[in-house]
Amino acid sequence: MKKTLAFISLAFFVVVLITAYKNPSQQKEAAVSNKKDSIKTGADQTEKYLPYLKGKRVAILANQTSIIGNRHLVDSLQSRGVNIVKVFGPEHGFRGNASAGMEVADEKDQKTGISIVSLYGKKNKPTKEDLADVDILIYDVQDVGVRFYTNINALSRLMEACAESKKELMILDRPNPNAYLIDGPVLDMKYKSGIGMFPIPMSHGLTVAEFAKMANGEGWLTNKVKCQLKIIPVANYNHSMYYTLPTKPSPNLNTQQAIMLYPSTCMFEGIYVNHGRGTYYPFTVIGAPYFKEKYSFSYTPTGIKGMAETPLFADQVCYGLDLRNYDVNLLLKSKKINLQWIMELYKASPQKEKFFDSKQSKEMNNIEIQIGSGLIRQQIIDGVSEEEIRKTWEPGLSNYKKMRKKYVIYKD
Repeated sequence: MKKTLAFISLAFFVVVLITAYKNPSQQKEAAVSNKKDSIKTGADQTEKYLPYLKGKRVAILANQTSIIGNRHLVDSLQSRGVNIVKVFGPEHGFRGNASAGMEVADEKDQKTGISIVSLYGKKNKPTKEDLADVDILIYDVQDVGVRFYTNINALSRLMEACAESKKELMILDRPNPNAYLIDGPVLDMKYKSGIGMFPIPMSHGLTVAEFAKMANGEGWLTNKVKCQLKIIPVANYNHSMYYTLPTKPSPNLNTQQAIMLYPSTCMFEGIYVNHGRGTYYPFTVIGAPYFKEKYSFSYTPTGIKGMAETPLFADQVCYGLDLRNYDVNLLLKSKKINLQWIMELYKASPQKEKFFDSKQSKEMNNIEIQIGSGLIRQQIIDGVSEEEIRKTWEPGLSNYKKMRKKYVIYKD
């Protein structure tokens, strides 16, 4: 009997030991399974494009969002033997340390020794000379899905340069954190500018690869040239997924809250208010000194190197809206840009004659150019309802949505 009990105890111990031994493996398999089901950016899927780059002279348009895991794309690819002959830097620079609108110079990257050609200064597009020693270009820059965010403009010019020099462009696609949102007036092309070059709504609902397909397909590139594209899509992704960016896409979009509010609050670049530039929470607060009697919330913008050196109302106490804790789920549910904030502040303003006057500050844009519509200024002044304002965005917005379906890679 004792022998039997001893044998059973020993057997039980062995089973426990085997189970314990197997568990780490099972857990590892589960982790791999979960990883397979998670979003993977184009850049993260190196197995899909490294063999294609072998033996090629590579140029990359990149910034600080161009990462594989936690490492910069350029650093990572160079360490894997990819022959990177040059890097093109967009607005904010290759490493993302230049302020919005500040000219960026050519330089050598201190970390890798690679030559950096700025496309946000003396030129905004690679020349044929720039591409003479290049076999293929890579575009990998995180976008936020809004027309007045200039990354897609840089992409379109890169596409033109590639087409003119007969070079292939590889796009390592990334999720659009505002892909759920297709809203705002389609750009009236008489207001075409550096912050609005294409007939798309304020929030366009595309990844950069989908936009590139659209620009090609709709003949939007100069002289209607077409760029040869090789797209590495995002894996396990659709437009309705909530995506938290792993790194800030630009100095003034430094929080997920700012990124989600940006389609709505960037309209305030055309309004005589401070929208958080000169603070460490831009695009999440809105105010002006003249709202002192209207709002209790206050903040004081100051010059911040690398973010906003000369913000509107610098060193003055601004009163207004604090949206840092605004529930962005309300935006996700409505699938609409918030027009109420701009309507509310106009009604509250004691200086209505200055509200849309871009002559008040060089930090302001013209509201028609910012929003892409010649109607919005008078609509707000006249107290037109949001419902009536939205009606004037049609049929342009609906027509855009239909056209967009031809180019989407991912489900809505």
